[in-house]
Amino acid sequence: MKYMILLYAEPGKDPVPGTPEFDAMMAEFFSLDARMKDRATVLAGEGLLGADTAVTITRHAGRIETTDGPYAETREHLGGFFLIEAATMEDALAFAAEIPVARYGSVEVRPVEVFEQE
Repeated sequence: MKYMILLYAEPGKDPVPGTPEFDAMMAEFFSLDARMKDRATVLAGEGLLGADTAVTITRHAGRIETTDGPYAETREHLGGFFLIEAATMEDALAFAAEIPVARYGSVEVRPVEVFEQE
């Protein structure tokens, strides 16, 4: 089964680029696939630029509107994601618990719904 893992944190809570703490965190990210290979397979994963670069699109009554920034005002911002394949939710949660963001933000895990075309 596929799982989407969403990484949230307050801006400024993560280690600062160029510091030993940042380098250690990135090493953890880069080694996740190898460390968790018995529990999950990474299909995709990326960090996202800051929420100030986001544009939200809505469409109502045929009219498209764009708004700068994320749709919801929250303290924590979506900062990255992983798409993994794992046998069970337990395996997906074990993978998520190893993501460094879990120490200073939150990590959301959701099963991916598969839609079949008829």
